[in-house]
Amino acid sequence: MPLPSSASSIPMVLMAGLTAIFLAGPVLTQTDPGTASGEEEEAIPFALPQSGPFTPAEIEIDNDQAISDWFRSSHANAASDAFSHWDDDGEIRAACATCHSGEGFRDFHGLDGTPAGVVDGPINVGGVVDCGTCHNAGLADITEITFPSGLVHPVTGVEASCLTCHQGRSAGIDVAEATSGLADDEPNSELRFINPHYATAAATWLGGYGAAGYHYDGQDYSGRFFHARPVASCNSCHEPHTLEVEFEPCLTCHLADRPEDIRIARQSYDGSGDTSVGISSDIERNADTLLGMIRDYSDEVVGAPVIYDGTRFPYFFSDANGDGVIDTAEGSPVAYQSWTPRSLRTAFNWKLVTADPGNYAHNPQYSLELLYDSIMDLSAPLGIDMEDLQLLR
Repeated sequence: MPLPSSASSIPMVLMAGLTAIFLAGPVLTQTDPGTASGEEEEAIPFALPQSGPFTPAEIEIDNDQAISDWFRSSHANAASDAFSHWDDDGEIRAACATCHSGEGFRDFHGLDGTPAGVVDGPINVGGVVDCGTCHNAGLADITEITFPSGLVHPVTGVEASCLTCHQGRSAGIDVAEATSGLADDEPNSELRFINPHYATAAATWLGGYGAAGYHYDGQDYSGRFFHARPVASCNSCHEPHTLEVEFEPCLTCHLADRPEDIRIARQSYDGSGDTSVGISSDIERNADTLLGMIRDYSDEVVGAPVIYDGTRFPYFFSDANGDGVIDTAEGSPVAYQSWTPRSLRTAFNWKLVTADPGNYAHNPQYSLELLYDSIMDLSAPLGIDMEDLQLLR
């Protein structure tokens, strides 16, 4: 990968990655002029020649493609909100640092020599999911990851990196605890939306075994989604540096133009009867149905209309007069505060499913089950006959 002639023109994030690579490779040396003849020369490691002129193209980097791919991926995008959100604060909050900084990840798992299981901090801003997040030798010593539901799941190697940060931050148990003992359809001003967080691929993948969603009493839920061999881990499908899905291996068993078009069932789950489309379509339609029912329930049953805005937290906002415009107070949007246990648990399941854009591949059956049960939960107070919807669980 060609390098600029001045190290100062290299982005700091890339420079850190390159330095790590070179320090791990052969050590370049230069002789101290003051060293007497016959004495051992001091080995000084460095990423670029200490003096010029030199030709960047002549600097050989064995894994330059991997570095280039990583640098262009979302894991290295220091300007994205995922990594720049705390810039004005001067440090990343401990609760967020584990997944929003390589430094925080190593701190949490004790890879930096600190106690494992907690971020001691402070964690500097400007970090990304760097090389040391996934290429740290200490990952081999991590044997289990604890999920928000309390599940302790065994891991090996780099799995620890993926499952630590794509498990979400809340689970159905949090919803159950928050609503325990409350009447299903009575608004409670102390209830707040519980956010499962983002990119919850690992939570979806483990399904009912991971218990990420709100599970209804008396219902069984599909467990971890075991794909056909040799697909067994995140890296089986995702190129680890670009993060892109390697679709060609899918064509061994599936006839489709893209992952979203793969269908794993011969029946329709969304009531449309259309089995010519991918299973992602069934999940998307049922998610749309559920969100519409959450709005109808809030309006007709609770008497407090709600508006969803996915661009800003906490996503669900008040619309007291029902004019379709989010209420504001002192120039800020008013968060929805008329949650009932029923609306809170259904909204949580909806957000959990839709927070994973790859739900159709990670665990389509579990996603459909959570949506179906939530739709059924709202159907009674809304007077909807589930048979009329012609949905399948």
